[in-house]
Amino acid sequence: MQKNPMTVEGELALRAELNTLIKVKRPAIIQSIATAREHGDLKENAEYHAAREQQSFVEGRIQDIEGKLSHAQVIDVTKVPAGERVVFGATVTIINAETDQVSRYRIVGDDEADVKSGKISYQSPIARALIGKETGDAVVVVTPRGDIEYEIDAVNYISE
Repeated sequence: MQKNPMTVEGELALRAELNTLIKVKRPAIIQSIATAREHGDLKENAEYHAAREQQSFVEGRIQDIEGKLSHAQVIDVTKVPAGERVVFGATVTIINAETDQVSRYRIVGDDEADVKSGKISYQSPIARALIGKETGDAVVVVTPRGDIEYEIDAVNYISE
């Protein structure tokens, strides 16, 4: 089975969510089901069916997170001796060659990616173009709207 790269922060976030699901939500749902059962006929008991549906969702999410964590390869970017090279976990500042627009992205695992907060998957076209390059290099990102050229302005390895 292939390991999926993940930052330390991504692992901590998944473990926190898993802990909340197991220690808070699961017991609350079990209590809701028990309370709903006390109301009688289960066939026409909307509370019972809603609680069972919620239980199904929570149990599925617990399995999903446990699977992701079991296949995770946690990479601590602060311990990677990369110099000025772009690697997984690095935060990269790039400048669009045409518009001079500055963008800043952190290259993270698939489950952590959130473009609005500046986190992109290592499998995204931008990240694939950047990985292995160094500060000052020009990269071309192939997009559906055409090729876009960027210059790598800075590479940081600070864990966020």
